[in-house]
Amino acid sequence: MRIGLVAISLVGCASLLFTGCGSDSQISLGTGGNGGNSTSSSSGTGSSSGDMTGSSSSSGGNSSSTSSSSGGPTEKFSFFVTSLKALQELSGNPEGFGGDLRFGETGPGAGLRGADKICAAIAEKSMPGAGQKPWRAFLSAVADENGQQVNAKDRIGEGPWYDRLGRLLAANKTDLLTERPTGADPAIINDFPNEDGVPNHQPDPNQGQVDNHDMLTGSNAQGMLFGPTATCLDWTGGAGDLATEGRPRVGHSWPRFGPKPPGGDGSMANWMSSLNESGCAPGVNLIEMGPPIPGEVTVGSGGGYGGFYCFSLVP
Repeated sequence: MRIGLVAISLVGCASLLFTGCGSDSQISLGTGGNGGNSTSSSSGTGSSSGDMTGSSSSSGGNSSSTSSSSGGPTEKFSFFVTSLKALQELSGNPEGFGGDLRFGETGPGAGLRGADKICAAIAEKSMPGAGQKPWRAFLSAVADENGQQVNAKDRIGEGPWYDRLGRLLAANKTDLLTERPTGADPAIINDFPNEDGVPNHQPDPNQGQVDNHDMLTGSNAQGMLFGPTATCLDWTGGAGDLATEGRPRVGHSWPRFGPKPPGGDGSMANWMSSLNESGCAPGVNLIEMGPPIPGEVTVGSGGGYGGFYCFSLVP
């Protein structure tokens, strides 16, 4: 998939080096458990990117805090959209992970476990200590490590969920599982923020808005598995082979109101389920070009980069 000069400038030519790689400092990320409806335990990340560290960006939101698994206070921060820059850094690829999210994990359920680790690593870099929380990617799968179907809505706890600046996304699961989350802070309801609390439609405030709202979910409008070919082989496939990997189901992190484009069979405003992307290969397209491009086989051809949603089981 091509990345135009415009797209490259928008992401600021993100460094492909892992932050903290090779340093002596390590963090224990709270992503343990199985790939399905797991509870938190502490585990290492299994790759050099697990050593990511970073300084905390300024938070102008809710200042109340919860306790992390290490015993220290952590501000309310339990939801974000993975930014392109973060996925580029962790994957070591300017086109991101695509549909293969194993991130060093192996065996059954590796895609879900790897995605959870990616969430924890990104959270830790944005807010040191937040990686200790039990982060889960909002992804459905045909089978977890025990061979059981996984519905994304069952992976993420019961709420409430707050963004990096302490703004409410949803108070509970009933409010969350609607076209746009009921009761969400007006500042984020129609433009879900990334790990730094920045509206993802315009991640660089010095640039214009970009077309990047296709987020991997594998899910239907109820937060359940969309179908057997909608998960890139349960988030382990990134070759772009349509016959074996299928086409991933995506939702829209910011809505596109109005008539459905060709190929759109869901609500273009639904954050969980809007359409099928072109394929599972890595790829970035930030320029408005309409629906997924015929003949393409990447996760980003319809406007995106293979991003996904991350939720913590605790606020």
